[in-house]
Amino acid sequence: MKNTLRSVSFLMLFSAAGLVQAADSAKAVIDGYMAAWNAHDAEKASTFFAEDGVYFDATVGTPQKGRLAARDNVIKVFLTAVPDAKWEMTSAPIASKDGIAFQWKFSGTNSGAWGPETPATNKPLSFEGVSFVLIKGGKITYQGDYYDALGFNKQLGW
Repeated sequence: MKNTLRSVSFLMLFSAAGLVQAADSAKAVIDGYMAAWNAHDAEKASTFFAEDGVYFDATVGTPQKGRLAARDNVIKVFLTAVPDAKWEMTSAPIASKDGIAFQWKFSGTNSGAWGPETPATNKPLSFEGVSFVLIKGGKITYQGDYYDALGFNKQLGW
């Protein structure tokens, strides 16, 4: 009986250690991803996505399917429009072996165009949101971002 309890205890300890390690791995992926955003390097940020990863910005409503779509239609757009962007985690993340969820703050000055029909406003912006990110094999397979689009638009005078 003693040996059985000891075996079960060791098994539980190693399982818990494995989950902590997996959660740490998810956090490491996000730390690298956010660092690339903060270095204003869209190409590097996109390397954290799986080739078939999906980026879903709830305020836009259309999922960007694939690493290149996430890079070109989300990451590059934000980094072009806000070249001094700062993206920071504002709370302790909730992490598991499959992914991570966290609150964040995005700030900077809109000194670049959002697109051909949306010129720069040259106004500062700062908004908070939440990301839910699924990770498999060290790559982001899904990112869902949720934030106050109305407040974001008001700050830019839209």
